[in-house]
Amino acid sequence: MIPLPDLIAIQEELARRVRIARLEEPPRLVAGVDAAYKNGVVRAGVAVFSWPERRLVRRASAEVPEEFPYMPGFLSFRELPALLGALGKLPERPDLILVDGQGIAHPRGLGIASHLGVITGIPTIGSAKSRLIGEFREPGPERGSWEPLFYRGRRVGAVLRTRTGVRPVFVSPGHLVSLEDAIEFVLGFCTRFRIPEPVREADRISRFT
Repeated sequence: MIPLPDLIAIQEELARRVRIARLEEPPRLVAGVDAAYKNGVVRAGVAVFSWPERRLVRRASAEVPEEFPYMPGFLSFRELPALLGALGKLPERPDLILVDGQGIAHPRGLGIASHLGVITGIPTIGSAKSRLIGEFREPGPERGSWEPLFYRGRRVGAVLRTRTGVRPVFVSPGHLVSLEDAIEFVLGFCTRFRIPEPVREADRISRFT
């Protein structure tokens, strides 16, 4: 395995390439990605939805050997090979990717969504079920309520209520998107559930049967 100082150096170098900016144009195809593990294998799922119709148009998956252990803050090194394999099976690149994980809301500014975005050049958004870093105030109970997530004085994401009365999700820009974009598309794909539908579908695809 790569020594820890080298892993940190890689993250710090890639984090310098992350760009946070408004989407240049509305996406047509939005993918969700997720991964699961079993018996030394990582299985990634990708689900592509049309926007703004929110219609499922494509599924893909890939399996690779699990060659990196679980280490908080280094999830991308464990999952990226499988995620890239699944994305590579799509006949057309998505215009935006929703990732089950963090974007810049990461100790070194390079969560899995940011890492994936820098590597692929595709705009990415992190949508995580729990906080990795940062401080925040609890958002209001209504759907669409949100509060900023701060880390070391910098706004790195939002704590977003995607359904009234349910626990919020932790949204952060990955690469080539803004926080406003991240909130818009996570909320836009949470029409029935707490988690964005592309990520929910990718989770189903990634599960071992």
